[in-house]
Amino acid sequence: MYNREAAVRYADQWWNGRNPAFPSFDVDCTNYISQCLLAGGAPMHGYPNRERGWWLQGGTWSFSWSVSHSLHWYVAASKKGLTAKKVSSPYELDLGDLIFYDFQGDGRYDHSTIVTAKDINGAPLVNAHTYDAYHRTWDYKDSYAWRENAKYAFFKINDQFS
Repeated sequence: MYNREAAVRYADQWWNGRNPAFPSFDVDCTNYISQCLLAGGAPMHGYPNRERGWWLQGGTWSFSWSVSHSLHWYVAASKKGLTAKKVSSPYELDLGDLIFYDFQGDGRYDHSTIVTAKDINGAPLVNAHTYDAYHRTWDYKDSYAWRENAKYAFFKINDQFS
């Protein structure tokens, strides 16, 4: 079962630091999100094939562990372990759910965040790495990376793992 509270606790603990138990990357957003998911109890599978599953083991990791675009496609298609449902609105998300960002609108997801709070209107607030963020507005319109044609993908993590 996905422990949303544990995922958010981890996200809030490590939002502006790097847990030495894990690798750190220059572009660290998805590695951080993966750590949050793992803290919430998400099961890993697919080792040693870097192109399959979602995992970190033996000093290496799957592409979905560390690359936003890969994690987006993994959660969109996974039928085993960590699974999610794509929803149309950020207001459908709960704490511990994910948002992916395609800032250029070119079909490639550049960034990923985890929902860690809600504002007074019920809009998600997110945590992230790379440019570390704590309870930031979900749409990132204040980011240098944001463009008018930015696209978002909203995923509700399934509470039960298969």
